[in-house]
Amino acid sequence: MKKTWWKESVIYQIYPRSFCDSNGDGIGDLNGITSKLDYLKELGIDVIWLSPVYASPLDDNGYDISDYQAILGDFGTMEDFDRLLDEAHKRSIRIVMDLVVNHTSDEHAWFLESRKGGEDNPYKDYYIWRETPPNNWEAYFQGSAWEYDKVRKMYYLHLFSKKQPDLNWDCEAVRKDVYKMMNWWMEKGIDGFRMDVINLISKAEGLPDGEKTPLGYTEKRDFVVCGPHFHEYLQEMDHEVLSKYDLMTVGECIDVSIEEAQKITGEDRHELNMVFTFDHMDVGNEGGCKWNTNRFALSELKAILNCWQMGLKEKGWNSLYWDNHDQPRAVSRFGNDEMWWEESAKMLATCLHMMKGTPYVFQGEEIGMTNIRMDSIDDYRDIETLNAYKVYTEQMGYTPEHMMDCLYAKSRDNARTPMQWDASANAGFTTGTPWIRVNPNYTKINAESQLRDEASIFNYYKELIHLRHGSELIVYGEFELLCPEDEKIFAYRRYLGDEQLLVICNFSADEVQFTVPDILKEKKAELLIGNYAEAAYSEELTVRPYEAKVYYYKK
Repeated sequence: MKKTWWKESVIYQIYPRSFCDSNGDGIGDLNGITSKLDYLKELGIDVIWLSPVYASPLDDNGYDISDYQAILGDFGTMEDFDRLLDEAHKRSIRIVMDLVVNHTSDEHAWFLESRKGGEDNPYKDYYIWRETPPNNWEAYFQGSAWEYDKVRKMYYLHLFSKKQPDLNWDCEAVRKDVYKMMNWWMEKGIDGFRMDVINLISKAEGLPDGEKTPLGYTEKRDFVVCGPHFHEYLQEMDHEVLSKYDLMTVGECIDVSIEEAQKITGEDRHELNMVFTFDHMDVGNEGGCKWNTNRFALSELKAILNCWQMGLKEKGWNSLYWDNHDQPRAVSRFGNDEMWWEESAKMLATCLHMMKGTPYVFQGEEIGMTNIRMDSIDDYRDIETLNAYKVYTEQMGYTPEHMMDCLYAKSRDNARTPMQWDASANAGFTTGTPWIRVNPNYTKINAESQLRDEASIFNYYKELIHLRHGSELIVYGEFELLCPEDEKIFAYRRYLGDEQLLVICNFSADEVQFTVPDILKEKKAELLIGNYAEAAYSEELTVRPYEAKVYYYKK
């Protein structure tokens, strides 16, 4: 396995709108991020993944881009971006940009030209146009995936919002313009790309109908996921852009199989470094629907993560994450954010950061930020959430009360509440009115108080990151899942040469007995890290509620 800097890094995702507001308008911005670089340096992260800061009408909070080479005024200016990049690099922190090229905004110049039509129009085929909808596909954000345009008098495809028309990647001019834009950013000095829904760029020829599911929506997966030219286009992108730089790439890949991920991340394939998969995020879903309040089954979660650990063994590289801008807060979903808040936040961090792969931390995760219970649907801002509330209460028989419980459990806005910096008004995020509600628990959960507390969640993350930086065993060691059927304990072994780790994580509020596996018996154990005061080691261990223990063994 080739050793590289991005395998040995820890990535920190920033959702700029909610991170830090420097000018009091209630919206996080680039200068706010720059002001917090020393905080991130203290944490020890290596790379910032910056969610979109490009010009956008904000139909989908910036994932609808109207100009790839301009900064949204809410976030500042290109000069502000250049200063952020320079200051980050001074601190040996790299910056990876979000790349959204499955679709643009319908206010992008390419679309404005394309909708004019005309045989001699060089932009006429930049998007997917049809005289009538050729199939029954539905958008991921509800409703038909086809929208009628009154100017061109044709329908265009949008797999997400109707203000996010899909680019036609089969048009060579589109690909050339995308690569030109990517090279422009690389020459500016950025360090890579996180690629939004990148495996949707190639659609099946003929755009065939999907089948109706029992829940009543149309299944289009086979016709949009990793389509016929997907790998060809990634390899072309590598040739035209990626291979020219020492960068990091990670592709968000909806419904991707392990076999496809092996192709995408295979070191001899010249495509991408890593993929984001959703399998472990879909645990507890019913028939593909996330809008429920189900508790996950730990055995199912372990089976999924183990499949990815073993599936990419020597064939690719894993991204490790619990949290991001599209997911509820992990401590609320997979832990216990009330009685065992601190213990479960540390336990989840341990479980993730000791696996094989590159770990990602989402802003606020390092201080244990939780889901928020909004008072009203009017408090939500996310387009997916608002559309789902309307559909599920009006068409699917959910009561408003039940749907609000579902939103509390799963809404993307749980991740988008402002970063909780201190106990002052608005959690120190802004001196103005925040664009979305601040979680009222900020007086208890905030960065300032945790920086002062040596036993805090922040300092626990700091120690985990420090351990990874100093250990080839943690980065490159092999992975073996233990006790796969246990519904309370998530345990695994890491091994490399004559070194081994035993990782034991209790996902329950009960004390649980755990027997050290035979391969580690009669070996000397050292507690590497744990979230409780150290207890005496034995081969029959009592694991306390939401406890994490990592033992180190050497021949």
